Amino acid sequence: MKHLFVINPIAGKGKGYDIIMPKIKESLSGRDIDYEIYVSGSPEDTVSYTREWAGRGDPVRVYACGGDGTLYNVINGVYGYENAEFAAVPLGSGNDFVRFFGTKEGFTDIDAQIDGTAVKIDGIRCGDHVAINQCSMGMDAEVCAKQRDFKKLPFLSGESAYTASLLYCLKNKRQNRFTITIDDGEPIEKDVLFAFCGNSRFYGGGYMAGPFAVPDDGLLDFSIIETMKLPRLLREINNYKAGRHYKWKETTYLRGKRMTVRSEKQAAVNIDGECEFATECTFEVLPGAFNFVIPTTSSYIEDRRSGRISDKIGV
Repeated sequence: MKHLFVINPIAGKGKGYDIIMPKIKESLSGRDIDYEIYVSGSPEDTVSYTREWAGRGDPVRVYACGGDGTLYNVINGVYGYENAEFAAVPLGSGNDFVRFFGTKEGFTDIDAQIDGTAVKIDGIRCGDHVAINQCSMGMDAEVCAKQRDFKKLPFLSGESAYTASLLYCLKNKRQNRFTITIDDGEPIEKDVLFAFCGNSRFYGGGYMAGPFAVPDDGLLDFSIIETMKLPRLLREINNYKAGRHYKWKETTYLRGKRMTVRSEKQAAVNIDGECEFATECTFEVLPGAFNFVIPTTSSYIEDRRSGRISDKIGV
């Protein structure tokens, strides 16, 4: 098997490269494996490089060394190739996808990654894109999209830009008129904060929007939260982050294979942290679409087998 280490040199504010490169070289020095280290020049570069190797048809494992954006680019490169596996080596600030499976320290252990086991996980199709973690429309997606505008201001960057975007959207984007259809059910038209579709549990820097989602059940978890007044929303933010929002009277939490969201006007769409605008989007499960490497430092495989990680809603 070919092992490809794809490194985003600007991950972790440029510190990720200096952290992970010595670890990779140390681990590889004592192993007789076929490998290549590739420092990516752009998101498009990551997709094309990964796809080119996967398209050769030989067994290949791609290590996405970067943040959630790097991971998104790698999975869009390996999608559709049964011979390809991917591993997540988290170097960014969010690293939301791996939160469900273990710790950042465990996933940056290169020996544990090389010795890890690939398991089948689902994906999400959204138009021409694929995701592995989550997709959404509404206020949370608007925050993601608006952050890019605030980052252009010379006195804002990073967390300060996100905070400015959040405050803006709390004031201006709490009410979104959507028509939502789950699978073949009747369309529901209502004002919502957002409509979330999760293959896994965390996004946005640790918010547990899909508290019962598991990425290997062939289903997606949908969390649809109706518009609420600002004082109540501010009081409930921490409960939402902890995944307790499924109990709210404003929340519809259910499972299915497909969710279509239609908006009366252009609305932001969040696809694993990548944002675009549309009036209609369909998020559909891709059962067993990916081969994801679980490092030896993670107990996910045993926890799933034993039932310690359950997909039962409310448990």
